[in-house]
Parts: sequence; structure tokens; C-alpha cells
Amino acid sequence: MSKSEAPSFSYKFLLPRYWPTLVMVLVMYLLSWLPYFIQFRLGQWIGQGVMRLMPKRRQTIEKNLSLCFPDMTEKERNRLVEMNVRNAGLALFETGMAWFWPDLRVRRHVTLEGMEHIYKLESEGKGMLMMAVHSMNLELGARAFGITKAGMGVYRPNSNPCFDYFQYQGRSRSNRTLIDRRDVKGMIHALRTGKVVWYAPDHDYGRRRSTFAPLFAVENACTTTGTSLLADASECAIVPFTIVRNTDSGQYTLKMHEPLEAFPHKDEQAAAVYINKAVERSIMEAPEQYMWLHRRFKTRPEGEPCLYAKPSS
Repeated sequence: MSKSEAPSFSYKFLLPRYWPTLVMVLVMYLLSWLPYFIQFRLGQWIGQGVMRLMPKRRQTIEKNLSLCFPDMTEKERNRLVEMNVRNAGLALFETGMAWFWPDLRVRRHVTLEGMEHIYKLESEGKGMLMMAVHSMNLELGARAFGITKAGMGVYRPNSNPCFDYFQYQGRSRSNRTLIDRRDVKGMIHALRTGKVVWYAPDHDYGRRRSTFAPLFAVENACTTTGTSLLADASECAIVPFTIVRNTDSGQYTLKMHEPLEAFPHKDEQAAAVYINKAVERSIMEAPEQYMWLHRRFKTRPEGEPCLYAKPSS
């Protein structure tokens, strides 16, 4: 979706069917103005409460961690689960921060590191594929980067048109434009012309344009080949970035890492293995802040059983 095709407000959003969405967005807006330390405590409390009401989500977190880190002790894994549950609630507030905070407040809470890599690539006229992972605070990281440098986010329109309107408005603040994830030609054009494109290859997007490659201890993780497609067609630089919250200070560090070297062009399988290694490094910057509640390994090779199926009694 290009900027000119941004969703517009419609009076139909005032109909009763959209009231829950409007109330949710209003609550997010109002909560975003609370002092940060209150948002931090309230978010953790909400995360714990919501997971009690949604036990399947908690089970997904537990399953993903057991699959990825089989050598981790039960005590270590339980501690990581509890931290991740609290961070899941805080993500609601961090999204509100990204959508509604003024630039000054974002700058006060987020420190950028590694921008020299971005400036160098920019001076060379090189397109940049900013490789993200789905950390809970990804929205805030993208907003903080956008204050300093324009970028284009890969965007999946929401099926709820009212929420989609507010999501688009929030995500396109501070020098950010959005492009529909189906618009591959648009992404390639942007990269070829030296633009910055945000891209997250760490989720399971299904069998289309995918292959199976190792991720942590899981031998066959369904991995998008979209990274290869974009990199091969545009000869862009791939720049991993991470955003990590310091739990003690409430400050965030957005770090742009050095561009990936020796990317295996024209080899989708080798590229998937290579990218998953980079994904692992990014996740391990703060594993407790990663979106483990996503069923990352739901797509299996033909003949392999579902990894999330309940064991037979």
C-alpha cells in the first residue's frame, strides 16, 4: 500500500459495530499519557491477567521455549515464561507509546546506536532492508528510527477497517510510509532507489514462498524466502536492528547492527539458514521481550506431525 492509498476515516466507524474498536483505541490513547512507571507496572499486571484468561497463548509460549531451548532447565524456562507473559501485557502500552507519544517523549526514552552504518550506506546510495524480529516493542523501535530517518514499513492491512485506519495512522508517524506486504514490486523499487524498507522474516508465513531451515533447536522451521527475493532483485544491504528495554531504567536502546556480509545470493535454502542465524542473534539480545506467543512452528514438512498438538492420553 502506497502512501496515497492510506485508509481514510469513514463515518461508518461511528456505527455500533465499531464502538469496541473506538473504545479500545481511546483507552490506548489515554493510557499512553500516564507516567511511564505506571504504564510499566500496569502493563505487566495486565499481561499476567490476560494470560490467565487465555491459557492456550501461555501454552504456546511454553511450547516454543521448550522446542527452541531443550537444554534449558525447567526453572530457567519457567522464569523466562513469566517474564515473557508480563512483557506481552506491556506491549499494549508500548504500541500506544509508538502511536501517540510526541517526538520529544520518544527521544527521551529511546537511545539510538549504530546510526553510522545507516549514514554510510545512505552516502553510497545503497538501499537498506532493515531486518527486524517481532519483539514486543517493535512498534516503538520503528517510530524512534523514523524520527531520525525516513523509512518504509511492510504492512499487513487489518481486516477491521476501523482498526486498520488507526493502525495505519499510528505506524506512519515520523517519516514513515507503509507498503502492503503483497506489493513486492514496490519494495524492490524502493530498495533499488536507495530507500529504507523495514522487514521481519522471523514468523511462520505459511508454505507460499518459503522453505524449511533450522531455527534454534528446531531443525525444520518454515522460513520465508522473501528475503532472498528482495536481496537478489535489488542488491540491497541487509541491516539487522534490535530494540531492547532496560527493565530497571525503563529506557530503550535501538541498535542498528553492521550490515550482514556474505549473504548467499541466488540460493534460497542457504539464505534461509543464514537469515535464521541472524534472527537467533537478534532474539537473544532480549529473549524475554520476543513474541513467543506466535505459533512459530505451525507449518510442518509433509508427513511431520503438528508440534502444538496435545499429547494423546
